[in-house]
Amino acid sequence: MSVRYNKQGFTFSSSMEVELLVLTDLTYDELENFVKSQGLERYRADQIADWIYDKYVFNFKDMTNLSKQTRNELAKIAKIIDLSPVERKVSKLDGTTKYLWILEDGNTVESVYIVHPNRNTACLSTQVGCPVGCPFCATGQSGFIRNLKTSEIVGQLLFMEKLHGEKVNNVVLMGMGEPAFNVDNVFKVLEILTHPKLRNIGARRITVSTAGVPEFIEALGKKFPQVRLSVSLHAPNDEKRDILVPLNRKYPIALVIQALKRYIEDTGRRVTLEYVLISDLNDSPDDARELYNLLKGLKIHVNLIPLNPAVEGYKRPSHERVTGFARYLEARGVEVTIRIEKGQDIDGACGQLRMRR
Repeated sequence: MSVRYNKQGFTFSSSMEVELLVLTDLTYDELENFVKSQGLERYRADQIADWIYDKYVFNFKDMTNLSKQTRNELAKIAKIIDLSPVERKVSKLDGTTKYLWILEDGNTVESVYIVHPNRNTACLSTQVGCPVGCPFCATGQSGFIRNLKTSEIVGQLLFMEKLHGEKVNNVVLMGMGEPAFNVDNVFKVLEILTHPKLRNIGARRITVSTAGVPEFIEALGKKFPQVRLSVSLHAPNDEKRDILVPLNRKYPIALVIQALKRYIEDTGRRVTLEYVLISDLNDSPDDARELYNLLKGLKIHVNLIPLNPAVEGYKRPSHERVTGFARYLEARGVEVTIRIEKGQDIDGACGQLRMRR
């Protein structure tokens, strides 16, 4: 028997082909409906959610406050998670851990567990590969295969927490892929992660990154106004951004800035702009001046990222060039951070994640 969920509820099939429902694909309301569809009391949804999201139990047989019969019946039609860790690399420099996950169809994705002095962060992927194709990014150059399912995104976080034996403080959807092109699953992930009876992470501890899709930016602001927004800009004008972020040919900078203005007006929140500095491409004093003129009056924090080695032909700027760029913006009142990258020695830093076949 297989079971599927749609907006009308759960449907059951006696097909010989077994397709199990994945419970980490379900929002809390969907989990409640599933439990009721099995003739179980509503509170069983809370028990199952506690096993999954608090105790990291991914097998029904270990859910000991459910009857043995219930556990056996659930195992016939459902499972908890649908990816597995196949490789783990730990940075000797800073303790950052990069994971390689294998999905049920044989595809793989990577995500990163980042350690800070007083917190830790999970950087999750949302797609197998990336369709944006930024030429300096390893993920963009590896091509695109498909969107990740809700459970495949949530599963990355749950497995990392289980393997590290502690809860993650912050989540960033900044791994492989463009979240805006997987919007339904990404929004469902946000609902699951923030729900008090599921993962229960504060919305302000979650950041979603996009290369600049105006409709997505506005939709995120309306549906999840407390979730943080990060936009990968990487260039101060369309001529350069057309090359560095090919998505710009469809959504030029003017449209992105308009969307950011509406987002800031709707939410009152500050936006982070990610700007990868590439030697002799977008790191000049003129680039800094253009960027400042573009951002004047906006509630923006600029995150400067000296290029991480990933693709041949693109070089990291000198320290002097990076600090000079930052000082120009700071002198004019723009909040700026020069990101200290973690996990470079295991190819776990920004732009270094890639597909493996």
